[in-house]
Amino acid sequence: MTKHMAFPEETSAKFFPSTLFDMTKTEHAILFSSIKYVWEALPLIGPYIGEILKCLRRRAINSPIPDGAWVSKNVYIGYDCQIDPGVSIKGPAWIGDGCILRQGLLIKENVITGEGSFLGHSSELKNCFLFAQAETPHFNYVGDSILGYRAHLGAGVILSNVRLDKMAISIQDGFYRADTGLCKMGSFIGDGAQIGCNSVLNPGTIIGRNAVVFPLSRCRGVIESGAIIKESSF
Repeated sequence: MTKHMAFPEETSAKFFPSTLFDMTKTEHAILFSSIKYVWEALPLIGPYIGEILKCLRRRAINSPIPDGAWVSKNVYIGYDCQIDPGVSIKGPAWIGDGCILRQGLLIKENVITGEGSFLGHSSELKNCFLFAQAETPHFNYVGDSILGYRAHLGAGVILSNVRLDKMAISIQDGFYRADTGLCKMGSFIGDGAQIGCNSVLNPGTIIGRNAVVFPLSRCRGVIESGAIIKESSF
């Protein structure tokens, strides 16, 4: 019989941000300080960026913007970023120091990228949070998702964020089930996890720290830390 999140003792620890992420690997750890479950951070990203931009006491754009790149209002770009022509950034957004943004990248509203992140060619990011040195290098879709420190997406990886029936997303971990109430939710990928090329993660997938998902996989639910997924997981 499936358990629901009626009581704290019935909750899987794999739903907690601290299980997946090292909070010392972001300058925005405060975003997670008032939540219990990792998906609760998603609706907070936009308002949080708005608040820190409002309180900003330094220049908003600290790296060169080349001809052919487009940056809207309400965007912070840190120091030593490499930005190619053809990059589009629609705020609110926060781009950390030392990030690499390749040609064709589209950053839509409510995106935070950690220091040293790699945001690659023809990738699209929307309402997501990246810890330091996370990588979305080629043809990736990252919507309503959180990537941990040094998490890596291979070329063509898609983090699907809407069910086909448009219903609210639930997450199952063995006997534990969380009804999140959110209709848009991608994936939560723990520190050091590697997702192979052209894999698709279904809405609400949780990938544990240092897990490895082989190319062309389809994943859903909760993948254990350190696990190796070589075939489709259901």
